[in-house]
Amino acid sequence: QVQLVESGGGLVQAGGSLKLSCAASGTIFSINRMAWYRQAPGKQRELVTAITSRSTNYADSVKGRFTISRDNTPNTVYLQMNSLKPEDTAVYYCSATVSSYSGSDYTDYWGQGTQVAVSS
Repeated sequence: QVQLVESGGGLVQAGGSLKLSCAASGTIFSINRMAWYRQAPGKQRELVTAITSRSTNYADSVKGRFTISRDNTPNTVYLQMNSLKPEDTAVYYCSATVSSYSGSDYTDYWGQGTQVAVSS
């Protein structure tokens, strides 16, 4: 099994910054992709940003303001959020695509989510 634990959420004023962290632990052989999603009240969960060994990608709404980074030892992904806007308010979820053993299939795992609230 794999566990993802997020931290770093909170309340911030518009224009401020927050940094989220997500640590993956458990039976991990390889992580192909790590990503951040968010879900605002009454809306569907959306992809914010993702990172693989080859690339990163960002939703248009966060380009130039958010930066994803990854530390492979330990298996941690970060989301630096700058110039925050009220519309960034959401629960942010970490996701990791993990192979637990050599040659095994990859499985998606999710964290429990961390609340980010941006006041105007």
